[in-house]
Amino acid sequence: MLEAIKSFFQNNIAAGDAGDAGATGAETEESKEGKPESGERRIEVAACALLLELAHADDEFSDAERQHIESTIQRHFDMDSGTGDELMALAERERRASVDLFQFTSLIGNNFSEGQKMVLVEAMWGLVYADGKVTGHETYLMRKISHLLGVKPGYMSELRKRVEQKRTNS
Repeated sequence: MLEAIKSFFQNNIAAGDAGDAGATGAETEESKEGKPESGERRIEVAACALLLELAHADDEFSDAERQHIESTIQRHFDMDSGTGDELMALAERERRASVDLFQFTSLIGNNFSEGQKMVLVEAMWGLVYADGKVTGHETYLMRKISHLLGVKPGYMSELRKRVEQKRTNS
């Protein structure tokens, strides 16, 4: 598992660094090994892991939920579908290996602005409603994650109402 994580970071960071430096992108394995992991990628993995945890909260991971997560990470993290799929696979491994949500929420809480947190919570409410049914465990998990992220209950409620209105208007 550690190799998969290391490989993901190296492949994605190397591609970004090569473009920034004007290189041809033909780096050797040796030159990639010295690169540190991107803090931004760790945050993306954490956000995706929270989305996946929420999708699995009702013991069903529907196609609608998968599509919502894929479109969310592609849109918010500006990723193509291949990179998004890699991120989802990596985040799923991290989610399964974790013992709690704190490692993900603390990373996001320390690095996202209040606005970014609210965008994430709104995307998470969209995920809860994606399969057309809201369970008590999903609602509980949303409250827990929002609390760990430091999103005020009033904001969380407002974001939920916004998502509900979008669903009824479409």
